[in-house]
Amino acid sequence: MLIQRALITGASSGIGEEFARQLARRGSHLILVARRRERLDEIAEELKQAYHVDVEALTADLSTTEGIETAAKAIRRTRDLDLLVNNAGFGVPGAFHDNVFSLEQNMVRVHVEAVNVLSRAAVEGMVERGRGGIINVASLTGFGPTPGSVNYSATKAYIIRFSQGLALEMKPFGVTVQALCPGFTHTGFHYTPELIDAFEKGMFPWWMWMRVERVVFRSLRCLDLGKVVVIPGTGNRILAWILGTRFYAWLANMFAGKIRTAKLKRATAGT
Repeated sequence: MLIQRALITGASSGIGEEFARQLARRGSHLILVARRRERLDEIAEELKQAYHVDVEALTADLSTTEGIETAAKAIRRTRDLDLLVNNAGFGVPGAFHDNVFSLEQNMVRVHVEAVNVLSRAAVEGMVERGRGGIINVASLTGFGPTPGSVNYSATKAYIIRFSQGLALEMKPFGVTVQALCPGFTHTGFHYTPELIDAFEKGMFPWWMWMRVERVVFRSLRCLDLGKVVVIPGTGNRILAWILGTRFYAWLANMFAGKIRTAKLKRATAGT
């Protein structure tokens, strides 16, 4: 797919930043959206100098209605937008009833409302022009319920199903839609304030982790091929299948039981 200009959310780090780098290398002009203005400006200047492309930095917090509308307006005014990458997201680990509920709501807003609103803004122009693409970054966890992170897996499941349905609707209009479903990826995602105290990368073997460069390369390659659900890595594709089996349901129940046991122990220790 020839991509003249792309808008990427969550572009200040991780998968979003890598999309910006690989697309700039292809010669695509960019609009980078994130909360951290200083980091966005650094990336924008670096890509301008390295690849001689236009890069606009747009500050917006997609956990707010105002931030979503700011990004949507940028999409509508960009008449040569060929690609939207809905990458912004974060995790809130812990039992649903224990977590700070406002954080859970913010996550739902970023993963569901923002994806919905920005996709709608993008397809209006893309259908009119008869070309374009949308990449919605989901997750391997979208293929099965995850105790200890129920809203994260639920919202990622929404992204997968939404992308599949929208892909069917958009195909006659020349618009490609993809749900990118990475597994564990070497990014700064697990070092965010929400996850740094609850997740240890060493808990999982090295072979379960992928380099972010490979994940993004695979996504863009599959976009050219028109593939809708993209799971980078053979091991991740096997895990996606396991997540839909009875074996995983047994594991999930066992894990949920361990969460309840740990909670009771903490409560007892505090008495």
